[in-house]
Amino acid sequence: TLTIATGLKLITPAATKIAIDYAFTGTGLPETVTSWLPAWWDLSDPRRLLIAIAIAMVVIAFLAVAIGLSGRWLATKATRLLAVDVRRKVLDHIIRFPLQRIHDLRSGGVASMLRDDAGGVAELIFGLIYNPSRAIVQLLGSLVILAFTDWRLLMGAIFLLPMVWITHRTWIGRIRPLHRDHRLLRSQVDSHATEVFGGIRVVRAFGRSRGESGRFVRGNNLMARQAINIWWWSRITELAWAIAIPLATTGLLLYGGLQVIDGEITTGDLVMFLTYLIMLLGPVETLAATATNLQTNLAGLDRIIDLLEEPVEMPDRDSARSIDAEDVSGRIEVRGLEFSYPGADQPVLHDVEFVAEPGQLIAFIGASGAGKTTLCNLIARFQDPDAGSIMLDGVDLRDFELESYRSLLGIVEQEVFLFDGTIGENIAFGRRDATAEAIREAAAAANALEFIEATPAGFDSLIGERGVRLSGGQRQRLAIARAILADPRILILDEATSNLDSASERLIQQSIDHLLAGRTTFAIAHRLSTIRHADLIVILEGGTIVASGSHDELLERSEHYRDMVAVQTARTESVSDED
Repeated sequence: TLTIATGLKLITPAATKIAIDYAFTGTGLPETVTSWLPAWWDLSDPRRLLIAIAIAMVVIAFLAVAIGLSGRWLATKATRLLAVDVRRKVLDHIIRFPLQRIHDLRSGGVASMLRDDAGGVAELIFGLIYNPSRAIVQLLGSLVILAFTDWRLLMGAIFLLPMVWITHRTWIGRIRPLHRDHRLLRSQVDSHATEVFGGIRVVRAFGRSRGESGRFVRGNNLMARQAINIWWWSRITELAWAIAIPLATTGLLLYGGLQVIDGEITTGDLVMFLTYLIMLLGPVETLAATATNLQTNLAGLDRIIDLLEEPVEMPDRDSARSIDAEDVSGRIEVRGLEFSYPGADQPVLHDVEFVAEPGQLIAFIGASGAGKTTLCNLIARFQDPDAGSIMLDGVDLRDFELESYRSLLGIVEQEVFLFDGTIGENIAFGRRDATAEAIREAAAAANALEFIEATPAGFDSLIGERGVRLSGGQRQRLAIARAILADPRILILDEATSNLDSASERLIQQSIDHLLAGRTTFAIAHRLSTIRHADLIVILEGGTIVASGSHDELLERSEHYRDMVAVQTARTESVSDED
């Protein structure tokens, strides 16, 4: 459609030539032409000829506009759909990054990349298809017609084309890196703004509102300077054309005018030639401007390609199989586990071994940095061990499809993450088909029903980004309700009751004890009172298991555990005395 619309526009200059040479002069169309026309269509009369030309030009103009508009609509629609697809693929790829790589990314930067870079890829394709296709058709059509008019005039016009190659060879390559740096800086500025609002309480508490605002302004000022620099480099090509086109047009007008005076060509030929010359230079200028404007999206494409070339988290083995929750008993066996983070001098975990029987509660305790969270991350298969293995019902976790295995998991972390939505939506996050009654039961089991019903809209109450409208204890209870509703076969609790008051902690602990039946659970604990009834308590120190057993067994044979109990008991008594 774009080709047809552009082709129709090429007819207009030829119609202008006919009007000047045959209608305005009063001669009408020559007999060699009228002999081919029907008898009733007599265009030998100049008036009829002029009216026919006017009608034809109006019809052609309307057809060109209609066809061009439909073509642009189809191209725009395809571009928008493509933008959605590109953004989806980029997000899917980022989501599958290793956790360590995701931690290096900044949420605002990712949002900027999805919005600008991924969306710019679609705009790039639109720019490569829409403007160049029209320009090329118009360019080739104009060249062909000019060749039939006067080849010498055509050669004068063609001499301008090397200027396009020279200017773009010289300048375009310098613009693209500037756009790349500009996009990188913009993502950093966006990330900073997102971070400031995420930590607004800290910003205000330390009186840093003005300082953070100034930092944001400095970043934007630097972006403005970069944009101005890009603008000047981009204008160089436009400046070259602004000088060349008038000079070329003037020179060809002078030469063509002399040809008319000498009787070599007609006035209509000259007008038609100059019109086609403009139509020839227009596409060249369009291609030049398009090449300049595409540099910003090409810079975005570079960033997207770099991102998509990064490896994703552990790919499934060719022999990996899916697993059904109903077929899982939940026996976890850890054998000779070794793990180090990239670039670390010392292993985080070394020769870790234990067995969790189905339905057991396994508690990990130890000082900060002992490897408790890393061990849980390996059980959740957020990372794979460097050596050793973790077995589920006798099968290495790496022999299961990753998504299939994770569908068996439920996790409640110490730092709760809730989504911007309703209370009910957050509880049902791990089980989208949950009924209202099931959501309510999960909330009741997590001791969250009372405060939920106290809110104005109950389960439909909006909680804000990260649950900012809730207290820490309320957020923790919603996270527990979310895990309860998901009904996982394997549950990981990272100090799940840390943000609850004593009364709520006791109620939640009772609910958890009841709900852990038939579910293998791993709990990271700092307060030993919460894991006294654990089937197995694993004490980690420096990434190694120094003792393991039940509470009573460890009291009997582990001096390390007795010291930990004594310290926490003394601390509890001290707090009680102060109260």
